[in-house]
Amino acid sequence: MARLSNQEGLADWLPGRLAEERPVVTVIGDSILDGWWDGTIERFCREAPAPVVQVQRRDFAPGGAANTAMNLAAMGADVRFVSLVGEDSGGHTLLEQLRSAGVDVSHVVFHAGMTTTTKFRVSSGGQVMLRLDDAAHEVPVSGMREMAAAIPQALPGSSAVVLCDYGAGALEGAVRDAIFEYLGPQSEGSEAGSAKAREDTLVVVDAHYPGRWAQLKPDLATPNAQEAARLLGAEFPGGAARCPFVEAHADQLLRASGAAAVVVTLDREGTLTIRPSGDSRKPATHRTWARPQAEKQASGAGDTFVAALTMARAAGLPLTTSVDLAQAAADVVVHRPGTSVCTTDELAKHLRGFADTALTDSELARHVEEHRSEGKRIVLTNGCFDVLHRGHTRYLNQAKQLGDVLVVALNSDSSVRKLKGPDRPVNHEADRAAVIAALSCVDHVTVFDTPTPIPLIELLRPDVYAKGGDYTPEMLQETEAVERYGGTVTILDYVPEHSTTAVLERIRSTGEAPQT
Repeated sequence: MARLSNQEGLADWLPGRLAEERPVVTVIGDSILDGWWDGTIERFCREAPAPVVQVQRRDFAPGGAANTAMNLAAMGADVRFVSLVGEDSGGHTLLEQLRSAGVDVSHVVFHAGMTTTTKFRVSSGGQVMLRLDDAAHEVPVSGMREMAAAIPQALPGSSAVVLCDYGAGALEGAVRDAIFEYLGPQSEGSEAGSAKAREDTLVVVDAHYPGRWAQLKPDLATPNAQEAARLLGAEFPGGAARCPFVEAHADQLLRASGAAAVVVTLDREGTLTIRPSGDSRKPATHRTWARPQAEKQASGAGDTFVAALTMARAAGLPLTTSVDLAQAAADVVVHRPGTSVCTTDELAKHLRGFADTALTDSELARHVEEHRSEGKRIVLTNGCFDVLHRGHTRYLNQAKQLGDVLVVALNSDSSVRKLKGPDRPVNHEADRAAVIAALSCVDHVTVFDTPTPIPLIELLRPDVYAKGGDYTPEMLQETEAVERYGGTVTILDYVPEHSTTAVLERIRSTGEAPQT
């Protein structure tokens, strides 16, 4: 399969380009049918102090592993689904919706002794009043044997395999044995042909108990906070303290999951990606920030995240870009009620919404004052940010962690030419602003045309002025302006091997950007 360039950013055309790749992805896991029943409440029942919901609408949607498969198909993947469902109305409804979405369900096992897990949510006025779970008490052994037999048929030609293990029992016994036989790491002395399907196949584990799959040595594990806590055998702190807690336990999470990289999803706090780095003392990390809005009764945003992450990695995008794209996809569905999917067009529209988002000085000043009135800490940084690369995203993530609101001031095209030469910038200021604004760590973008950002600093009076590079505060003209009103200047990491100049020289000489 062709691989996308490693210099791709979160441009609005990227989802369409990923869909053109049409990677083959096999999803193996526990199926769930989500039922959403909505109605009105006008009285309480006579038997108990409980409201009577007069149901006016009944909706059903594939959930669990089936929702991951639906999202992959909606983003353009060629999806094969391996699961076990009952010969009941729930199973028929589930497969009918999957089939209509273009998912290959020929490897799904229908079994008379199985009950299709169905979760009925009863709501009124946007509030879930009750959830009823109808699930199998025991998964039939014969059904697991049939599902295990379907796995080797579904794997050939797959660019990626996603294991969705929600503890419902379908990935036990013979199924688990088959997964390890065909996807486990091939060790020295193993039989010829064992783990044959693993070669060049991305393996993603999305499991309630990810440690159960550690010996599989997956490429990616995607635990949420509760699942990561199980890996560590420790209680997670709440709120904003969770990301520092994950970072402090990064080594243990990598070891316990057995994964090459772990992406911990933290709901409103976004995600934290951890993976080994060249510095053996500290794993590399990458943070994303969610864009939460008013609370809505959404379900399955984690499935959307896993689907988009898998789609991007299967097409060859860098891990950091893939995680940012997955966060954007999750942001699309989390603002909708019920169980839904993010399509290629919806993701492109979401990213397109960041175009023309550069604020004027006066607009930005109003936003900053609103944030400051809410007690938020303002961070300002500036730069050209021409050809986006890992050095940029790492730096911006670090800057975001210095406060609550990150404002990025971009050098105008004319000022970039003065700084970098007549052949720069490669990307015009509107395009640079749109790409930077699409990063989850960035809250506001503006463009400045002055020799230094000092006039903007004096207007906004940020709590922190962040600068990347081999500077000291004493070397910066901006330091005096910041310190005059009591602000702080912070110098962040310098990553010379990932400079824009180095990227452009590599492109000119080889036609490829460095790996990130």
